Parts: sequence; C-alpha cells; structure tokens
Amino acid sequence: MLKIIFLLLFMMPVIFINNSYWLIQCLLFFSTFIFMMYSVNTYMFNEISYFLGLDLISFGLILLSFWICVLMIMASESINFLNYSSNFFLLNILFLLMMLILTFSSMNLFYFYLFFESSLIPTLFLIIGWGYQPERLQAGVYLLFYTLLASLPMLVGIMYLYNMNSSLIFILFNLNMENYLFYFSMIIAFFVKMPMFLVHLWLPKAHVEAPVSGSMILAGIMLKLGGYGLLRIFKILLSLGMKLNFIWVIISLMGGVLVSLICLRQIDLKSLIAYSSVSHMSMVICGIMTLMWWGFMGSYTLMIAHGLCSSGLFCLANMSYERTGSRSLLINKGMMNFMPSMTLWWFLLSSSNMAAPPSLNLLGEILLLNSLITWSWVSMILLSFLSFFSAVYSLYLYSYSQHGEVFSGLYSMMNGNIREFLLLMLHWLPLNLLILKSDLCTLWL
Repeated sequence: MLKIIFLLLFMMPVIFINNSYWLIQCLLFFSTFIFMMYSVNTYMFNEISYFLGLDLISFGLILLSFWICVLMIMASESINFLNYSSNFFLLNILFLLMMLILTFSSMNLFYFYLFFESSLIPTLFLIIGWGYQPERLQAGVYLLFYTLLASLPMLVGIMYLYNMNSSLIFILFNLNMENYLFYFSMIIAFFVKMPMFLVHLWLPKAHVEAPVSGSMILAGIMLKLGGYGLLRIFKILLSLGMKLNFIWVIISLMGGVLVSLICLRQIDLKSLIAYSSVSHMSMVICGIMTLMWWGFMGSYTLMIAHGLCSSGLFCLANMSYERTGSRSLLINKGMMNFMPSMTLWWFLLSSSNMAAPPSLNLLGEILLLNSLITWSWVSMILLSFLSFFSAVYSLYLYSYSQHGEVFSGLYSMMNGNIREFLLLMLHWLPLNLLILKSDLCTLWL
C-alpha cells in the first residue's frame, strides 16, 4: 500500500515536464491496475488486514477513487488543449487522490477526520480555478461553509471519544456510547457530506459551477466519504442508533421523493444529474440507518454503482456542453439527429441510473429495498414512489435530450471522438460487469 502512495508522490514532479498530460494519465492507469491486482478475497482482507489495515470496503472505495481520477484526466482534455494551467490541474488531481487514499486507508479516527477535511481543499480549487461561471466563487463558499461548519462538532466528538476510550483506532472500539450529543455531533458531518435532504443545498450549486472533473470527483467519491464514515462510526453508536435512526430514515425517504420531483422540473442537464445524486444518496442513508446486514451491503454497493453511473452522466452532459456551449435542455434537445452514436451511451447510462439490469445499481437497490421493508413495512409506500420517480426522471433526461426537433441555432454535426467513447466505455463496463463479481461488494463485513 505504501508503494502506491510513494508512486503518487514521485509522480508529482513529473507533472512539470512539458507535455506530460497523457504520460501522467498512463502512469495513473498503470498504478490503478497494480492496485486492482491486490484484490484477493481471502481472510487477509477481513477485519484488520495485512494491507495497511484495509478491508474490502476501503479497497473498493480506493479503487473507485483511482478509477475516477484517471477518467477525470481523460475527460478534461480541453484543459490540456487550451493549456489552461494543465500542470496545476494535474497536481491538484494527484493531491486529491492522495488525500482520498489516505482517508479510506486510515485506521485512526482522527487521521480519518484530518484527510476527510483535506480532500475538500483540492475540490475547492477545482471549482474556483477551472469552473465556468462567475458564480463558482459563491458555490465554493457554500461547499466550504456547509462542510466545515458540520465538521467542527465531529472534531470535538472525536476528542471526547479519545477521552472515553483512550484509543481512536476503528477496530479497537469496544464501547457503546449512550451520549445523545456525541451521537448528533458525530453523524451530522457525514450527513452534510452525503448529502442528506435539508443539508443538500451546497451540492447542486457546486456541481453546476464545477468543471467536468470537479463534478466527476464530487459525484464519484466525495459523496461516498459520508457513507463510509457512517458505516465505520455506527460500531459505537448502536444502542442510540436503535432509538433515533428512524428520524433520519423518514427525512431521507421523504427528501428522496421530493428531490425526485425537483429533478422533473430542472432544465439544466448538470443540475438534474446533481439532484438525482441526492435522491440516490438518500437511499444509501436509509440503508445504513437500518443497521442491518442487508442495509450495509446495499449502501456500499449503491455507493460504488452511483460513483460510476453519475460520473458517466456528467461526462455526457459535458460533451453536449462542449458542442453547444449550453447545458440547457431547451438547446440540447434532439441530439439523436446531431450526435447519433452518443445516443446509445445516453441510453445505457440513463438506464443504469434508474437501476435497470444488469447494472450494479439494481443489486444495490434490491438489497436496500429488502433492508428497509424488513425494518418497517410502512416504508414501502415512500420507497415505491422513490423507485418510480427515479425511473421517471431518468427517462425524462434521456428522452428530452435525445428526441424532438434540433435547436435551430445548431448548424454542424460532430459525433464524438475515440477518447470520449473510451471514457464512457470505462464508466459503463465496470458498472455492468461488477454484478457478476458481486461478492466483492457484498461480503465485506
């Protein structure tokens, strides 16, 4: 594991060689495959492993971070083409990847907090430095204040835990905290990061203003930090969780339905995909809050699936944006006439987004539906709405952007190049092939 971190560290000076953009991407691909080869589903990956203490959940999320970061470089070709501070862009991405790897592989709760917060800084730079509109400054401030304000109580909670337990290592947690204030202070930071409905307002703003790479990393990895933290921390909050978790399930289920309805009246492509992320993450929160085996499995599976699917949709939205100069659905309509071969990718990723087989989203949602209905039969009503509207807004996104009459201001036809097809293929293939090896997603406890 240390060799992977050193590999990234020594890659940083290479960035400042002229024309090293694709070299860095190839090196990152190489390190991704090296890391992938470590996956052995044996006892070595259980509990505290021989591999810097990773278990399968950390392994999966680090691999996802690697994958998304490679694809971010691939998607941001225009930054290289226009020489838009491409060196610092790469430096930013490598630093962000390093922080994410350290976050997911830290065994100590304080180190987890430290790197969890550090990953915010490069994301902020991505939005403010390479965003499109002047409102990106406001979006950056939103992101910073929401996350930091909620994280401060968590730091106090960590200090309190150290006082009680004299250790902050995840594996050594052997007490069951009965302190209500501690419960709220620990989980609220993760709710904002997820984000849960009611504290989700920073997300659509950040997504809309971010460049494609910012959107990909936000949807792909940043939202997963919250879920990962909750999965880890509930080990010491079980008894309070049994009493209070129904609050978050209700908020998330109702919020998920409301956000799905908000999706249906978005005319901005990126905004629609961003709100659909909130809707998916509300399912993940519900699954974790049931404190059941199925819920934990399902939430992790859906996190991996959503990371690939949402990231792919943002790439597609960006491809339309680069051609038409607008993200509006009113201008990006009838794209089937304009870019016929892209329509297939829109279809494949939209169908994965609404959890059609054989995508990993389907597996995640089946597990989550099972856990929630077992937890409470009444949740079936809201869940049925949530699943239905999830299909509705995915179909709305696909049919409205691909069908209909082409906007009369568009006058040339450009289908897409090899780089873009490869980028979409690398999102879609793991998303639909991982269901064949789903024990890696579901047997990590």
